[in-house]
Amino acid sequence: MGNESINWDKLGFDYIKTDKRYLAHWRDGEWDKGTLTEDNVLHISEGSTALHYGQQCFEGLKAYRAKDGSINLFRPDQNAARMQRSCTRLLMPHVPTEQFIEACKEVVRANERFIPPYGTGGALYLRPFVIGVGDNIGVRAAPEFIFSVFCIPVGPYFKGGMKPHNFVISSYDRAAPQGTGAAKVGGNYAASMMPGSEAKKHGFADAIYLDPLTHSKIEEVGSANFFGITHDDQFITPKSPSVLPGITRQSLIELAGSRLGLKVTEGEVFIDKLDQFKEAGACGTAAVITPIGGISYKDKLHVFHSETDVGPVTQRLYQELTGIQFGEIEGPAGWVVKV
Repeated sequence: MGNESINWDKLGFDYIKTDKRYLAHWRDGEWDKGTLTEDNVLHISEGSTALHYGQQCFEGLKAYRAKDGSINLFRPDQNAARMQRSCTRLLMPHVPTEQFIEACKEVVRANERFIPPYGTGGALYLRPFVIGVGDNIGVRAAPEFIFSVFCIPVGPYFKGGMKPHNFVISSYDRAAPQGTGAAKVGGNYAASMMPGSEAKKHGFADAIYLDPLTHSKIEEVGSANFFGITHDDQFITPKSPSVLPGITRQSLIELAGSRLGLKVTEGEVFIDKLDQFKEAGACGTAAVITPIGGISYKDKLHVFHSETDVGPVTQRLYQELTGIQFGEIEGPAGWVVKV
């Protein structure tokens, strides 16, 4: 079976049924060893906590066809660790790091024909998730759980090259001050759908959320992390208990310091002090880096570097990160895991 039917140039970020996905069950206090299946439909109890009480979490990571033909996973141990933190927050059993990474590798191997070729800018997106299942109706942890990983080929996020996008400050909150903002759970995304949709209706790429307590500091950009580059070459990204600790964000923090020689700060980004930044961006697994052209707040658009051109520091960060992911540049130790 070939992949002649896939037009690599037309790939977006859409569901495509691939050959196999990984499925494991947690019963009686432990995970079974898991299996690969062709069936992409889950059969679960109508009383599953995932359906009623949002007891579920997920991850997103990519497999890349490297320059030498091998296959790279980018920091999967970090996704495993973050999923464990999400599981802790929602009273779900941890998926051991080894099982998580092995499941990802098995899914990549079983669907290798779907990995976009090197040079197309595409990658194989992996979606691991844990959900509470089993017969239940009370508000409590589920009696059983499912851990699954499926994959889809995705195209480059930016068709026709990276370009800046404008965002608007939302009056809604993405998460509560001591809530689940730092966990990768579906409820955070459900909460962001309406503000995101309203932002797009008004011609913006997405909404930006302020801190839920004071509404004075930038926290997140849609479903991505914010960063700014100051005029004196500092890389600043918001630090807050309700921000999702992104793996792309963490990687940029390390690369900005070690490779670009920028001073790195995790701190407060006040909405009324945007003048300190010459460039700004959003970062995440899907988007990699989205340059922010401008931010609209109280009906005024604050433009950073430019609404049409990508700033030089953002461009360098992007080249460094994607260069490591696609095996063109040597990454820090342990960042790339070969499948």
